[in-house]
Amino acid sequence: MKPIALTGIKPTGNPHLGNYLGMYRPALRLMENYLGMYFVADLHALNTMKDPEMLNALVYEVAASWLALGLDPERAIFFRQSDIPEIPEFTYFLACSTSKGLLNRAHAYKAAMDENLQLGHDPDEGINTGLFYYPVLMAADILLYGSDVVPVGLDQKQHIEITRDIAEAFNRTYGKVLKVPEGLIDESVMSIPGIDGRKMSKSYNNTIPIFAPEKALRKQVMRIVTDSKRPEDPKDPQGDNLFNLLQFFASPTRLEEIRYLYINGGAAYGSLKKELADLILSHFAEARQKFSKLIDDHAYIDRVLTDGALKAREIAKPILSAVRKATGID
Repeated sequence: MKPIALTGIKPTGNPHLGNYLGMYRPALRLMENYLGMYFVADLHALNTMKDPEMLNALVYEVAASWLALGLDPERAIFFRQSDIPEIPEFTYFLACSTSKGLLNRAHAYKAAMDENLQLGHDPDEGINTGLFYYPVLMAADILLYGSDVVPVGLDQKQHIEITRDIAEAFNRTYGKVLKVPEGLIDESVMSIPGIDGRKMSKSYNNTIPIFAPEKALRKQVMRIVTDSKRPEDPKDPQGDNLFNLLQFFASPTRLEEIRYLYINGGAAYGSLKKELADLILSHFAEARQKFSKLIDDHAYIDRVLTDGALKAREIAKPILSAVRKATGID
């Protein structure tokens, strides 16, 4: 069997360019050399998502997105996290080998505490234990299948480090039972700028959604923040939001032409934004067509996810069995 590359994504709505360039595209490329395992992380979503109907709808949306963007269920294993009953049990085994101090240092928990402190609240106000144990569940997602590599963005590097720490702590106690994975970070897409120049993120409301209606997508592209320079003014492409997004979609020849216009004058932001919108729509034309057909075909998506879960469980069961035996539970 090929080495395993595992990727999961929470169902949080329409994927945007940052998701695609930073996670979807690099993860899908791994199907060439790895057994790709891709899952919809609906259990992770329970930390913040309290509307069951909305969660269910978002699961179908993210599943349709994966399939539209090129995930081939005949070549990869695609499943829903909650369809793997071994996950909660394995998570508890890992929790018993994980120090509280390690979880105290997790970025998401620290950020939530810092926000409380800034507001003058108790540091743990409103923080559920699901958020606190989030890294343990993530470690279970990775380790249960003997994953070899996990493609992540730079901001998720700590999750891999914590997973490795958990696996190594378990192995020190019980012997070499768990495979210690490696993180894969594509440095060329470590940070995708949003329309305001900050990292593209739904939490900043600065995204360009891939599957939004054409009119809405164009409107969002036109909102890209630029300076007040006139078209004839020389401009520095380095660090420019619009140029940084154009470089992902314009051809090398066209990108050099645009760079020349920036440096020597002649770059009109309005025209370039329209060009970027055209490039995005052209790049995702086939995917957008597939998505529109898949999003309402729940029966097909359910079949794909169910079949994938059966395959994933066949990989997971021997590893959980080894864990149970090593700990003396079996």
